Amino acid sequence: MKAEKTVAPSILSADFACLGRQVAELEDAGAEILHIDVMDGHFVPNISVGPLVVKALRRHSKMFFDVHLMIEQPECYVEDFVLAGADLITVHWESTKHIHRLVQQVVAAGCQVGVALNPGTPFEVLDCVARDLDMVLIMSVNPGFGGQAFIVDALAKIAQAARWRVEMGARYRVEVDGGINLDTAPLAAQAGADIVVAGAAVFGGAQPAEAWQLLQLAVDS
Repeated sequence: MKAEKTVAPSILSADFACLGRQVAELEDAGAEILHIDVMDGHFVPNISVGPLVVKALRRHSKMFFDVHLMIEQPECYVEDFVLAGADLITVHWESTKHIHRLVQQVVAAGCQVGVALNPGTPFEVLDCVARDLDMVLIMSVNPGFGGQAFIVDALAKIAQAARWRVEMGARYRVEVDGGINLDTAPLAAQAGADIVVAGAAVFGGAQPAEAWQLLQLAVDS
């Protein structure tokens, strides 16, 4: 992944009738990270994609696949997503009783690992695994649907994640997901986010690649 701050387009808001073309256009425009939201209709009130979609995209893209599992019992599906081509798998702290075991399972499967926190979950719960993580994902909306408004309180949690990384000598990158647009993307980056995930702000118009470039410029500035 890139060392500087970057915008990761989320396919949750893409036009699935032409998903491959849209992903290719984003990659040609310079996007290096593709955020893939996986929902099961249980952990969150929506259903999205599974390993078969990841596998299909993997054959046509060299982007870094950031697979976000918003599902119950994620431990049952880790290997499937690794085999499908995930580069990083993010699991929710709230989705399992055994977060340390699950983090180690992802690592053992040969994949980078992240942990996501819902808006109502304090950052301190990651104390036991923070040094083992490649990514910490701060949810700035309640997960399950695209197009929600950014929860401003997430900025403090983003700043806390960035601060703890230094204090603990951890290596994780800080990612934020939810309500990202031209107004909120710079705020998240300034608070300490390394990666901002954007769905509707990228795919909501007729030119996703151009929308992504504008967001990237906003983050860079």
